Amino acid sequence: MSDDTPGQDLPPGFGFRPYRGHEDHGPMAAVRLGCVDRDRVDTRSVVEGLPTAAEIAEASAKLDEPSKNQVLVVRDGSVVGYSTIRWWQERDDTWLYLHRGYLLPEHRHQGVGSAMLSWAEKRIRRLAEDHGTARAAVIGANATVSEQDATALLLVAGYRRVFSLVELELNDLQQLPGPGSELPAGLRTEPIGTSHYRAAWTTVVDSYADTGFTQKWSFQDFVDTADPTCWRAAWREQEMLGVALCSIRSHDHTVGEVEELSVRTDQRRLGIGRILLLEGLRSLREQGATTARLYTGTANPHRSYDLYESVGFRRQNEYVRYRKPLA
Repeated sequence: MSDDTPGQDLPPGFGFRPYRGHEDHGPMAAVRLGCVDRDRVDTRSVVEGLPTAAEIAEASAKLDEPSKNQVLVVRDGSVVGYSTIRWWQERDDTWLYLHRGYLLPEHRHQGVGSAMLSWAEKRIRRLAEDHGTARAAVIGANATVSEQDATALLLVAGYRRVFSLVELELNDLQQLPGPGSELPAGLRTEPIGTSHYRAAWTTVVDSYADTGFTQKWSFQDFVDTADPTCWRAAWREQEMLGVALCSIRSHDHTVGEVEELSVRTDQRRLGIGRILLLEGLRSLREQGATTARLYTGTANPHRSYDLYESVGFRRQNEYVRYRKPLA
């Protein structure tokens, strides 16, 4: 075990070990399932639901050096918890190092969670030093409002709440309302083709220009994850005014997601967002989705809640983002 895994911090009978790959995905999924009742997990959430072993495998494959940045907690040979670290640069050039831990409820309040947090912070400080980002780095952690144990642990450890995401659900895509109005004269909506990718990406990125705590999103990342089947854009001649980027959940095709709904600042309050949203939702329905989810920041300045609720979305969960100085 490397120095980055301080097993001595765990209470007797528990141990840390590195992530080993395929053999761990099932036990890690079992940990998540075991947390559902205690933490009141929304299993259908698109922010953080109940992942399958296959989804955990996909997420682990995207980690940088997963055997070093994902650690498991074991007792009597069984996996009872795990922690994961990932990082990215935000629009204001802050480097966010995010850790997320899960521990079976029967092993909480014994010092195990504190040891997991200690491992994550120590590893993050080493990473920031190695990356040369320490001057611009912060430590981040997430918890839903229903995760009382994790919330208490983070607050005691000096984390502060910086913002929240709220997730909403439209539970029946067969009951969509009408658009309520027509597009202003000279505007049209169309599917988004590959030749429109850069315009769509720019529309979304520009919509976050004044939003804090948002990740830098390169055009190549946009292209790499593009699935335009349920994408729609509003146009005036050759000028893109807004987009609705919707998708079907890969592991549950009955659930659609509104990943982005963005309208240019100077084109808001014209009904464009509502029309795009409804077209995207109808596309999800045509692809077999029966429900739809989306999430937005609680401090959203554009009154998007009013729009979402007007078409039938209802609030489900709140996901709190915490931060702590690196030093």
